[in-house]
Amino acid sequence: MIVVHHLNNSRSQRVLWLLEELGIEYEIKYYERDANTMLAPASLRQIHPLGKSPVITDADLTIAESGAIIEYIVDRYGNGRLVPGSGTSERLRYTYWLHYAEGSAMPLLVMNLIFNKFGTGDSAAQDAFIAPQIKLHFDYIEGELRKSTWFAGEEFTAADIQMSFPLEMLAQLPEQVDNRPKIKEFVEHIHERPAYKRALERGA
Repeated sequence: MIVVHHLNNSRSQRVLWLLEELGIEYEIKYYERDANTMLAPASLRQIHPLGKSPVITDADLTIAESGAIIEYIVDRYGNGRLVPGSGTSERLRYTYWLHYAEGSAMPLLVMNLIFNKFGTGDSAAQDAFIAPQIKLHFDYIEGELRKSTWFAGEEFTAADIQMSFPLEMLAQLPEQVDNRPKIKEFVEHIHERPAYKRALERGA
């Protein structure tokens, strides 16, 4: 059985959601961030050397990184669900967004978070690089969501689960979503999904 090593307020919530969407039985081992540093506890390094979340174990396998975990679960347990057919344009879009979430969107949001939390008052880097890049990327995402209901097309896929984390982070900034109605709509739609709600309850 899959065991999700679940850190509170982390990307591992997406893994719980995916498992709920697929109706796969799983167990959760809970970990709490340090209240002061917000870092994961050292005990997570007993599961994976980097001590990060998400991490899953499945029999003798240990798998880290959100995208790799999603691909593993969908390939091994999905039976064709939540992934477009091979060779289709939707499959190409699916693969793109599955990797874009952590490769392009999240680094910008993490940099912005770090500068806001630990900045010294010098906003030059934010004004010159981070803010323009956030605008560029999320205007791009807004435009892509005008083309179809979900990221890979008209069918909900695991790529939407992967993209949920950066868009939920953005949605916490009203100034970023007020003029991006499709992003706001996407976040509202995922919050309405029963599997999403079940995952929240189990991950709390």
